Amino acid sequence: MAKVFADRIITAIDVGTTKICVLIAERLRDNTVLVIGIGKSPSDGLKKGVVVNINQTIQSIKSAVREAELMAGISVQAGYVGISGSHIHALNVHGAVPIKKGVVRTQDIQNVLAAAQAIAIPEGQQVLHVLPQFFRVDGRQFTDPQGIHGIRLEVQAHIILGATASVKDLAECCEMAGVQVLDVILEPIASAEAVLSHDEQELGAGILDIGGGTADFAIYQNGSICHTKVVPVAGTQFTRDIAIGLRTTLEDAKRIKHEYATVDLRGVPFNEEIEIEMIQGAELQKASLQMLATIVHARAHELFLLIQEDISRYDMASAMASGIVLTGGGSLLKGMKELAESVFQMPARIGRPNLLHTLPETLHNPIYATAYGLLLSAVKKQGIHAQQSLQEPITKRLFTSMRSWFSDFF
Repeated sequence: MAKVFADRIITAIDVGTTKICVLIAERLRDNTVLVIGIGKSPSDGLKKGVVVNINQTIQSIKSAVREAELMAGISVQAGYVGISGSHIHALNVHGAVPIKKGVVRTQDIQNVLAAAQAIAIPEGQQVLHVLPQFFRVDGRQFTDPQGIHGIRLEVQAHIILGATASVKDLAECCEMAGVQVLDVILEPIASAEAVLSHDEQELGAGILDIGGGTADFAIYQNGSICHTKVVPVAGTQFTRDIAIGLRTTLEDAKRIKHEYATVDLRGVPFNEEIEIEMIQGAELQKASLQMLATIVHARAHELFLLIQEDISRYDMASAMASGIVLTGGGSLLKGMKELAESVFQMPARIGRPNLLHTLPETLHNPIYATAYGLLLSAVKKQGIHAQQSLQEPITKRLFTSMRSWFSDFF
């Protein structure tokens, strides 16, 4: 492979609770990406997005990376990693500083963002993202204030916090699997990059990524993120509910979920039954599809109510003029779109990656939204990290990257 081609390679690693997904892509001259390698493996060693077994997580990452490398015909050296989990928290903050030389310069923007971060951070937590929503110069609002004359600069920003130990564990698992971590990116941001249109991000839309261990919710408006929430209710809970409710094995519950589950109670024949494994193993038993739908509907309704309560608590419904987009593997359950419209009382759709080039058909699936979004986010960040040495210790390299994330916006 020619060096110029190698320099254009980007690798994204979506480390989820139920699956590891690796995409290898070539960055094209128009700053779009062409996927050349896809790898996926079951995720062992994580619970609700948090590493609980280092060795199992490393082996799962290695397996997915090897599969993607085989398809792409190259060896992966470094990549961008998605992060989520129940340890993620967010808040909106305000900062203000004097403009030192009468005109807003890069240093003034850095100063006001530092002022916005001057908050009490809980012990063991780390600032992951500082995402400016808008700036004000002497009361006038701007998306990018650089070069504007004035006396006082203010910022309204969305700050994402995560457990320092969880971030380090995830990054070190990737490093020990042979992939050096260029950056860690919050998965709701990546998913939105993949499935939200420009108009949805500008006019306002919610995105709910229903993964295996967590459901990641974010609201975009005026081109920037203004609200995030991670809920520990997702695909794994659906599977466990089915296993408990129908008294079957977890493995068969997963099969049943994929083949028969629906959240639409009206669309299921009352007397129709399927054969399932008994929890003891060998024998088969009959199970009602109506009972299956009742179980799945209850969990989906609970998830949507948790998100609706969050929207109401922060009075964010007006920021979702374009409605809500469902993505991730959990969005593929039959009837999810209709149930979402009923609970949220707004338009809903299933979000699939907005692919710009001919790609394998599998990538049109919502389960790849986060991984594909990681690639798109990485393209924006590559200029920042192009000169960064991979020889630095991982902790120093990783948190230097985090502190520089605000510059993505300028």
